[in-house]
Amino acid sequence: MHEADARRFIEENTTPCAPPLLPEIRLRLATEVTPLWRATEAFLRTHGIEPPFWAFAWAGGQALARLVLDQPELVRGKAVLDLAAGSGLCAIAAARAGARRVVAVDTDPLAGVAISMNAEDAGVTVEAHVEDALVRAGLPPWAEGAEVVLAGDVCYDAAMTRVVWPWLEARAAEGRTVLLGDPGRAYLPSEGIEEITRYRVPVIDDVEGTTDKWGVVYRVALAGGGASVA
Repeated sequence: MHEADARRFIEENTTPCAPPLLPEIRLRLATEVTPLWRATEAFLRTHGIEPPFWAFAWAGGQALARLVLDQPELVRGKAVLDLAAGSGLCAIAAARAGARRVVAVDTDPLAGVAISMNAEDAGVTVEAHVEDALVRAGLPPWAEGAEVVLAGDVCYDAAMTRVVWPWLEARAAEGRTVLLGDPGRAYLPSEGIEEITRYRVPVIDDVEGTTDKWGVVYRVALAGGGASVA
């Protein structure tokens, strides 16, 4: 898939708009859920890529991005990695909050293009990478200097949680700050995390099955417990 084709697809199937919890950030998002999903089916089958999760601002990511903007000292002057970045919302928030360097990674090639487009629109610099970062024991070479890891909505099913959770714990054990945004999904581990804050997030009913959710931000704690962020 050529980047020009991906950009055209994103432009034709999304609308620049602000997520409910972040009026200061505009992203290219789906505003009519079913038409976008249907429009992408043939395209996705042809190119062998995932459904467009990047086209929605999920509740956990919104809460995490809101915290970064509300407490910019968490990332200011630091190198930040946004894992499973989707639209790049958390990465853009970190750049806005004064992070020294921001890298974002997702496995979906369309997400990689969307991250770049959204960052360009926001007037910030975000390095977008397309790969499965979780297959590595450590951070990818281009992210080894990351001091803060942001992960929004990564515990969405059992299989993903089994892979991502040890990876996040390993990053915390290395001394990095690991912040996780989640709306209370069933697969979120009950131990090894400490809640920092929560926000009530309006969501798209057709996607989430409700009109609002609690977006909760946690710190992945070090072994034996971790210090509070707030």
